[in-house]
Amino acid sequence: MPIRLKLTLWYSGLLAVTLLVLGVSIYTFVNLNTYRDAKAAAMEGLNSNVRYSLPPDGDPRGIEIFFGLGARFDRSVFLQAVNYETGGVVRSQNLQDNNVKLPYPKQSNGIKEGYVKMKVGDTPLLAYQYPIVLVGKVVAVVHSAVITRQEAQYLTDLRTILIFSSVGVVLLTFVAGLLISRQALRPLQGIIQAADLVRDGSNLSVRIERKGPNDELGRLTDTLNGMLERIETTYNELDEAYNAQRRFVSDASHELRTPLTTIRGNIELMDKMWRPSLIAASEDGGDGAMPVITPQHAELTREAMQDIADEAKRMSRLVNDLLSLARADAGSVMEKHVQPLQPLVEDVARRAQMLPRQAEFRIGDLSTLEGAEVNANADYIRQLLFIFIENAFKYTPSGYVELYAKRASNQAGVVIKDTGIGMNSEEIPHIFDRFYRADVSRGKTSGTGLGLSIAKWIIDEHGGSVEVSTRESEGSTFIVWLPIAFPDQSNQV
Repeated sequence: MPIRLKLTLWYSGLLAVTLLVLGVSIYTFVNLNTYRDAKAAAMEGLNSNVRYSLPPDGDPRGIEIFFGLGARFDRSVFLQAVNYETGGVVRSQNLQDNNVKLPYPKQSNGIKEGYVKMKVGDTPLLAYQYPIVLVGKVVAVVHSAVITRQEAQYLTDLRTILIFSSVGVVLLTFVAGLLISRQALRPLQGIIQAADLVRDGSNLSVRIERKGPNDELGRLTDTLNGMLERIETTYNELDEAYNAQRRFVSDASHELRTPLTTIRGNIELMDKMWRPSLIAASEDGGDGAMPVITPQHAELTREAMQDIADEAKRMSRLVNDLLSLARADAGSVMEKHVQPLQPLVEDVARRAQMLPRQAEFRIGDLSTLEGAEVNANADYIRQLLFIFIENAFKYTPSGYVELYAKRASNQAGVVIKDTGIGMNSEEIPHIFDRFYRADVSRGKTSGTGLGLSIAKWIIDEHGGSVEVSTRESEGSTFIVWLPIAFPDQSNQV
């Protein structure tokens, strides 16, 4: 059953019960007040016009009852007395004139004094019933009655009006309740449609139209729209993560396949080169004969072994980078200690001088790091700086690479500046993506495209940040900012 029908039925039922109680109360109140004059006339007629006498011997059959209707009343009063001992019935003159006998109880047992309703033909009457008791026994009963045709008709009309008006109000309320509840619950239809679309996965960008006041349904709509927005954002992030993972696996496979292909090619070359010599030596000298090593064979062997060693180192670096990223994805927590930053940067600068390069390496002013301590892992900080320095050497075929430091607020910055090939502004948002390499350098310089991804992870783990400024053919500048654990206010600039 739809919820709007349930609500309408509940409201209509509650209204019906309310109208029933109200109608019964009104009818009872009007009924009491309508018969008030009739009751007064019947009581006064009994008190003013009924006389009876008991016989001296106490024989109930000798009771005499007299009706005196000499007094005038606002309405006609009909009097009747019944003697249960003799069976005689005494009626007032107006009853005799109309040849009418009022109904009375056939048995005297259980007769009580009070008002009773009776009917003669189609004429309704209200009578005051008065039993005459002798020696603990009802021997006669007297009725003083008045006609209540007008009161009965009035109450009948009132009852009819109350019933039909109540039924009409309930029906109108039911119809109006259906319309109102339909309008009030209209936002639920939008909610259902949006939920169906989300369930089917056809459109996660759907939003529920916001109408009406800021009531419960309005707030529910806002809450669901916020939830749908978060679901869409999460879904898109998962989709992007899935695509990134696919690219990662594809690129990693490609990067690993390249050195393996080189190694296999060199091994096959060595096999082809040495196999004829081994066969010839075996034919000439028999078992255990040594092949003839020519200068050409020795040179080719040395070159092949060098290629194998280089590609093995490349694979080792790639595997180490992949392991570092795997630890980052697994939520690996670095072990960090508060330590001075200046000795770490000076050690990296000293070792960087021995790296292979074509550009000049300049070590600038590092004194601004004096007294600066950071909560860091020394090994990862060294790896971080070497990544930026090696990248600068790699993409700077001429000119210079400079390393210096700066301070700002509660942070210490290490600057790596080069005059290399640079990048365009569209590439900057992607340089920290895994396996991403700028188009201007793709295929011209060796690398896996994982270094900056690892650097970004190290920076994030230390609560730092990185600034990048670059221009094509003019070089790039990277500033690695690390928060100072115990900043010395006097040294800040």
